[in-house]
Amino acid sequence: MRVIMSGGGTGGHIYPAIAIADEIKKRDKDAEILFVGAEKGLEKKIVPESGYDIELITVEGIDRKNLLKNVKVFHDLRKGSGKAKKIIEEFRPDVVIGTGGYASAPVVRMAQRMKIPTYIHEQNAFPGITNKMLENHVNKVFLGFEEGSRYFKQVEKHVVSGNPVRENFARQDKAEARKQLGFKARDFVLLAFGGSQGAGRINKAMMKVIETFNGVKGFQICLATGNFYYDAILDELADRGIELGDNVKIMEYIHNMDQYLAASDLVISRSGALTVAEVTVCGKPAIFIPSPLVTGDHQYHNARAVSEKGGAMVIEEKNLENEKLVSTILSLKNNPEILKDMSKKSLQCAPVDAAGIICDAIDDDLEIQ
Repeated sequence: MRVIMSGGGTGGHIYPAIAIADEIKKRDKDAEILFVGAEKGLEKKIVPESGYDIELITVEGIDRKNLLKNVKVFHDLRKGSGKAKKIIEEFRPDVVIGTGGYASAPVVRMAQRMKIPTYIHEQNAFPGITNKMLENHVNKVFLGFEEGSRYFKQVEKHVVSGNPVRENFARQDKAEARKQLGFKARDFVLLAFGGSQGAGRINKAMMKVIETFNGVKGFQICLATGNFYYDAILDELADRGIELGDNVKIMEYIHNMDQYLAASDLVISRSGALTVAEVTVCGKPAIFIPSPLVTGDHQYHNARAVSEKGGAMVIEEKNLENEKLVSTILSLKNNPEILKDMSKKSLQCAPVDAAGIICDAIDDDLEIQ
């Protein structure tokens, strides 16, 4: 089978596509898979590192603040659509699967026009406008959250799959991960991050957490700031006269997130769909701080899907107080039974074989055709 995967921009679109591709290769080692992404997206680095070929097209999102810039956006879209057509003609895929991001729409739409079976995966509980527009043109819509179905129209196309997570997340062992990362068995490990791009407000809140627990024996803090914020965070710590103890790790980006999640006792993060899936697959209690700057407030809906079942707490950014965050962390640390219960309920929210469900549905479709 020959498959084009298209999705990118952020890790939330890229990693589900990789998980689906991995499942396809597991079922058919001779399958040929080509990714198509945007020239400015993270996929141009992440996809090759995962062992897959990628072609890049010129495309970017609509600028709602500066409408004049959209002249170039639409010019690039036409150019990108033309290249997408050429890629599809040359690769001759049996199936095209879009997982969101700027490149996904022109690739999926072009494939549909060329009568190739097409599918999309919507990661969030509140879908983006692009996938809602593509619904009319695809064979099936795979949903990361059942709640997302209400925002689409063609229910007969919907398959609730959950969000695909790479297998290594479920396979990680906590004790082994701690050994590899240099943490002790009895350490309390706090992991904080803001998604692949970082989150300024989470970083700011973590300054107080670091200041409070810096140098505290048995309390490990791991913070991924995002590339944009990394130098500024280190400068701010220096300005505050904080000399980091051995128990604090500050990183731009975590490439081995599976290990860090496995090793952690509590997670503080945004609630993008992939983050929620990875956290729950690892069965980790979380304090989700949804980004307020996303379409339809979808991160809030993602977080609530877990918090309503008891696997996480949700603090909206407008209610985020640094001192309160510190006290909440301390309260959870001092109540291991609560953390244990949250862990159990978090795992119950995890997607079960999402990539398998997606591949099964596509296989069934192809057999019928």
